[in-house]
Amino acid sequence: MSGHKVKISGQEIEFNCEEGDTLLRAGLRAGLGLPYECNSGGCGACKVEVLEGDVDDLWEGAPGLSPRDIKKGRVLSCQCIPTTDCEIKVRLNDKAVSVHKPVKAAATLYQINQLTDDMAEFCFKTDNAATFEAGQFALLDFPGIVGSRGYSMCNLPNGQGEWHFIIKKMPGGNATTKLFEDYKVGDEIVIDGPYGLAYLRPEIPRSIVCVGGGSGLSPEMSIVKAASKDPRFDDREVYLFYGGRTPKDICTTGLINADEDMKAKVKNFNAVSDAEAAEAQGWDGAVGFIHELVAKTLGDTLAEHEFYFCGPPPMTDALTKMLVTEYKVPIEQINYDRFY
Repeated sequence: MSGHKVKISGQEIEFNCEEGDTLLRAGLRAGLGLPYECNSGGCGACKVEVLEGDVDDLWEGAPGLSPRDIKKGRVLSCQCIPTTDCEIKVRLNDKAVSVHKPVKAAATLYQINQLTDDMAEFCFKTDNAATFEAGQFALLDFPGIVGSRGYSMCNLPNGQGEWHFIIKKMPGGNATTKLFEDYKVGDEIVIDGPYGLAYLRPEIPRSIVCVGGGSGLSPEMSIVKAASKDPRFDDREVYLFYGGRTPKDICTTGLINADEDMKAKVKNFNAVSDAEAAEAQGWDGAVGFIHELVAKTLGDTLAEHEFYFCGPPPMTDALTKMLVTEYKVPIEQINYDRFY
């Protein structure tokens, strides 16, 4: 078998890391609970110590590592590729074990659905089934661009190998600029997934609240779509809150109305944060931050719900702080993957 052996210190555990794979991806493919969240160098949840052996660091200076981490010899397992056999020190987490072991496959773009001026749904197809849980993400590799990019699926798992992503064009972003300006139907990328821990747990007997901002809408669409088709939610509520800067950023109504199950089940609330744009464009909905609308709508019942959210860090930070400190929502009822 090609690649390098990776041993976990203090435990009788060893796994193979294929050539070019990171420590984290290889460990997850082996069915191990290596801790992580973003899988892209930003959050720092995947820190390990390399006790023996050598690794190539794909992103020196990644924000997930503090100066103190570097001083202590810690590295990000999502950014390190072994160049020799290695021994690492890490505390495994059973909750991080993948429900579906991630697989890397070539994917062909077969459809683009423009949703707003700067956001679109990109639909890819692989030869293998699209196996994932609603709310998970995949890592996309674009030819000619260094580094993988994490994007959440907005559709449901399927045997046809269809992977749909709602993606927002980011100013100066190499990957999104290439995707929006250069890519056309028939072009190829590589999809590696699924990843992510903030996926729908339908067995938890609570109504759910999904909150999204920007392209954070993508995993929440997958979750509300799955919940609307699951009979376990027949006697539970399914809420989708989505926030944008201007009315032109709001596209949830059309997406929900296009699916009869979602149209019948999902309660959708939207807010825009730019008051001037709201007035200029004749917006008659809520104006302000989306976490404020969540509180205004559900108030003292918030602790009775399960939460799933994805969006810009200021949104997720404000929402988490509000839920935990003001409404005493148990942290176990809050599900999101940190992306920075």
